[in-house]
Amino acid sequence: MKIAVIGAKGLPPKQGGIEHYCAEVYPRIVAQGHTVDLYARSTYTDSAWLESYDFQGVTVKSLPGLDFKGADAFVTSALGAIASTLARYDIVHFHALGPSLFTFLPSIANSAKVVVTCQGLDWQRAKWGSFSTRLIQTGEKAAVRFADGIIVVSDALKSYFAQTYGRDTVYIPNAPASYGESDPNFSYGKKLGLERGRYMIFVGRIVPEKRPDLLIEAFSKLQPPGWKLVLAGGVSDTQSYTGQLLAQVANNPNIIFAGELRGTRLWELVRGAGMFVLPSDLEGLPLAMLEAMQEAVPVVASDILPHQQLINGGMGTLFTAGNVDSLVSSLDWAIHHPGQIAAMAKNAQKNVQVNYSWEHITAENLKLYNTLLNTPQPIGRSQAEEISLARVGSKK
Repeated sequence: MKIAVIGAKGLPPKQGGIEHYCAEVYPRIVAQGHTVDLYARSTYTDSAWLESYDFQGVTVKSLPGLDFKGADAFVTSALGAIASTLARYDIVHFHALGPSLFTFLPSIANSAKVVVTCQGLDWQRAKWGSFSTRLIQTGEKAAVRFADGIIVVSDALKSYFAQTYGRDTVYIPNAPASYGESDPNFSYGKKLGLERGRYMIFVGRIVPEKRPDLLIEAFSKLQPPGWKLVLAGGVSDTQSYTGQLLAQVANNPNIIFAGELRGTRLWELVRGAGMFVLPSDLEGLPLAMLEAMQEAVPVVASDILPHQQLINGGMGTLFTAGNVDSLVSSLDWAIHHPGQIAAMAKNAQKNVQVNYSWEHITAENLKLYNTLLNTPQPIGRSQAEEISLARVGSKK
């Protein structure tokens, strides 16, 4: 089977859930005898235009792009879609809704089956202006219309596509990356002035929809004695927002911006944390939370549906999304009930080990590919969907 991948920034992964997803799944697919070409952004790979290189058996093809907010993704996705029509692929797999704007190209140009993976409703993200938001929404509708199969990573997304478009989708969740060995002496943590088990950590891009501002406000209100807050994440087209946060905590020595962390430093700080906090208003199925759960780190999270899916039923602590007082109350409860949150963390760890593995996810992707190649009609395409598309289009 010959597979093209479009929409990921590149490999190896630096930041971003899609890139980590691709780094786990596609080398496993290659190991089973298939060929994978991943069309990447030269601005991410730091490679020359049209240069190709190998990543664990995956051929990464670096495409021209524009180092400009939003434009890079659309330019490289368009070029990747065009390139996919010139080669004989069995599957062309788009990741994210924006790149899916170009699903029509391989759909009409050759016999390749088109797959879209939706990790989240990207048009809801605060960083996009009105024009980009409309383009991403158009990409969503293109995915519904042209994709032979749509993968979603959460129950909430499956319900969204069914209710909005009458379109059936295939649920394949994310899984956590496996952490390697980290410093048993906690050297990097000590360098930052941290004590094991006496800090809470946020891991994710510093963007408005993940609400690090809410966490900073809650921590500043609570001022838990002997505790610190660590924010670890890269900036994604949100320099002004990050600047505001830095100004907000400039005089608070108990709040630490660690920047974007990878590898042993990330593993050390997550493992040493007393709790992992994710106050997001918007998520697909967060890999960073799954990784914390896999490491048996107690989780406090907003009560959005993807978080409920992961930690409902005694596997973590939920607070009302967007409500600072609710977050303060949940953090305070977690600090004063260490035995109970530790038991929740063990339950969460067991749940991840049983239900979220990359081997299972790889097998489910290949199962869908094979089903599509042996099915004449797109999976989930229905008259109800066409009616819904017409209805949605008429409102624009």
